[in-house]
Amino acid sequence: MRSEIKDYEAVAEAAEKFVRSVAEGNSVYAKTLFTEDAVLFGMLDGVLERGSIDQFYRNVDTVGAGDNFKARIDVLAVEETVAVVRVLEEGWGGRIDFTDFLLLLKLNGEWKCVAKAYNQNSNTIRE
Repeated sequence: MRSEIKDYEAVAEAAEKFVRSVAEGNSVYAKTLFTEDAVLFGMLDGVLERGSIDQFYRNVDTVGAGDNFKARIDVLAVEETVAVVRVLEEGWGGRIDFTDFLLLLKLNGEWKCVAKAYNQNSNTIRE
């Protein structure tokens, strides 16, 4: 059964916690979105990051988003208890563009992120 628009809005609202943390350089908001055992996968400046979401928190807390940071949230799919969100980021840390994919589950009536996978746009990779 297709989810209702209000469900898409609830997922987008949950993903806003991710964007707010990145924009403000403060992981406190994201920590309310991700489960404690959430995982992270992606390549940052050509180096594989994988494992605990704690790495994301460290990155957010140590690198400010930058004055020109922009983000867009696209809710790609909602199927009752699972959702996929794409977050486009431009200018993180003043130089990096990302595409993040967030996998969310509806747990105890609340949308929680269990996994984050990302791509760093190739023209922003510093070697």
